[in-house]
Amino acid sequence: MNQENQANRNPWVSGALKLYVVLAYLFIFAPILASFVFSFNSDRFPTIPLGHFSTEWYRAVAADPLVWEGLRNTLLVGVVVGVISTALGFGAAYTDYRYSFMGKQLYMALALLPPTIPVVIMGLAMLAFLSRLNLSGDALAVIIAHVVICAPFAMAVIRLRLSQMDPSLEPAAWNLGASEWATMRHVIVPFCRPAILGALFVTMAVSFDEFAIAWFVSGLNETLPVKVLGFLQGQVSPRINAIGTFVFVISMTLLILAQLLLGRTAAKDKE
Repeated sequence: MNQENQANRNPWVSGALKLYVVLAYLFIFAPILASFVFSFNSDRFPTIPLGHFSTEWYRAVAADPLVWEGLRNTLLVGVVVGVISTALGFGAAYTDYRYSFMGKQLYMALALLPPTIPVVIMGLAMLAFLSRLNLSGDALAVIIAHVVICAPFAMAVIRLRLSQMDPSLEPAAWNLGASEWATMRHVIVPFCRPAILGALFVTMAVSFDEFAIAWFVSGLNETLPVKVLGFLQGQVSPRINAIGTFVFVISMTLLILAQLLLGRTAAKDKE
């Protein structure tokens, strides 16, 4: 607290911190901004000076059936993965909140482990496992692999929300005659609804962007990020900039919706 007050009193420190944040954001978003600019450039190659403004590459993408096939697979996988991952994440988060049992720390470590594993290793492991089940190359294989990756994100978001709940709410509902299922329906789920929706959007965004694991297990059912790799092989296609801009807008929209839900809930809790 004293450090914050000192930073506020010293304009040089405050200005340096703001400059650092601006430079960090520029470093992160500069390649994305460049891709966005070049997606409207009439020239085939991303060079300076730019050509004239054109939507030619967006029209080329919209007329490509391979892109629509990849987008359809991506949306299907993303929605299914979001729903399943959120349901599993809610169950795992509630188990952590509600129960105390031997090995709980190990349970939490294993539940949160998948995102920490390198995606190449995870992709190879998924390929070997799903091949034994004769699922490799199927859309279901991508869904299973993405659920493994995305469920920990849902668990983390919902677990944070549950940690903010008054622990006396459930016992109070039980004392008033509510069953455990009624308490879950009328107390727990309404309290966690913003986090549940936020987790749904986050997991959909993660699935929508994920490439490496989908490349290993998708076979002919390629998602849009995997299709992009095919466009890059042997050529420099300006369509990549258009597709990248589209994917970025969708992913950021989902993440912004999740942040708005969680931020609005936090603001209401403070009132």
